[in-house]
Amino acid sequence: MSMDKSGIVYVPIDLLYDGMVVPHDIFSVEPEILLLRQGLTISDSQIEAIRRICGGSDTIRVSVETRTMMLEHKLSCTIANQGKLEEETGYKDAKNETVSLLREAEDAQTIKQDTLHNVTDNLSNKLEITKPDKILDLINALAPVDEYLLRHCIDVSLLNGLIGRWLELPKETIDLLVLVGLVHDCGKVSIPAQVLNAPRRLALSEFEIIKMHSFYGYELLNDLPVEVRVGVQSHHEKFNGLGYPKGVHSDDISLAARVTAISDTYNAMVSRRAYKEPLNPFQILSWINKLTASDLDPVIVDVFVKNMPRELIGKPVMLSNGEVGAIDSIDFNDLAHPYIRTGNDVLKSGPSLSCVHMFFEEDA
Repeated sequence: MSMDKSGIVYVPIDLLYDGMVVPHDIFSVEPEILLLRQGLTISDSQIEAIRRICGGSDTIRVSVETRTMMLEHKLSCTIANQGKLEEETGYKDAKNETVSLLREAEDAQTIKQDTLHNVTDNLSNKLEITKPDKILDLINALAPVDEYLLRHCIDVSLLNGLIGRWLELPKETIDLLVLVGLVHDCGKVSIPAQVLNAPRRLALSEFEIIKMHSFYGYELLNDLPVEVRVGVQSHHEKFNGLGYPKGVHSDDISLAARVTAISDTYNAMVSRRAYKEPLNPFQILSWINKLTASDLDPVIVDVFVKNMPRELIGKPVMLSNGEVGAIDSIDFNDLAHPYIRTGNDVLKSGPSLSCVHMFFEEDA
């Protein structure tokens, strides 16, 4: 089948999959060789043969319709891999236990300590044996809007633990960070649902109600050590003293609160909400870097933005032009725009070519 040149796009061979029925002819790039005819059902052996035919190139030419089919399959694999990774890392168990924790907090206005410590002990143990890039796969994954608060608690807990590792803190301090991260927003169970779950940006009066969650969390955790309660109460304090609820600044903010503020900011921005789409990790890292000294501790931010990007190298991404590539390298002077490998080319992303989605790797 012939195609208009405008209807031809370039994609990695890796997007081919066993059992795919080819909607349009597929060609190599240079020289142009017909690889697969329309209507053929692809097998793994044919994919390997295509790799040999293409030699040093890992790119093929397909129709836009074919690329759409490939991306839909890739996304379905992403969902399956997410479930698999949640099982392997204990994330699924943590979700189930955190549901119980938040429900009890809402009903009885108390936190069951044995359940709380069970969840945080499990998360701390998993942090020690799970590679950081896999933890970030979970945190960066697209997730249902209605799971936001639940996932946010767990993700901030995991991010706190990662930051603690990157800061080379002792285990007991990392365990404290994991605990504070898990319960940092527990006070939101006392916020009216119509405000907490509003499918839009909040009015100023509603935001004042939301701000009370840090105080409610402090009260809810009255049986826990004071360093946990203060970490929860202070995670919205700003380094310049313009945060809430007390307006404390710089090193007067507890370490747990300063770490949690960074994790909280990152996860809120990478998450899908009813009123916004998620930003990609590099846009967020650039934004967090700009908040140093005003909102966030510059020393901890420096450790965060130097370590996290390295864990994203090699991760597959879909670009705003519809192409699929992988993170090749990071420009630390321009964190928002990493270099992307597409086929045999390496391009610097920018306003006209940005990362719009990160996939789970198929071996996740």
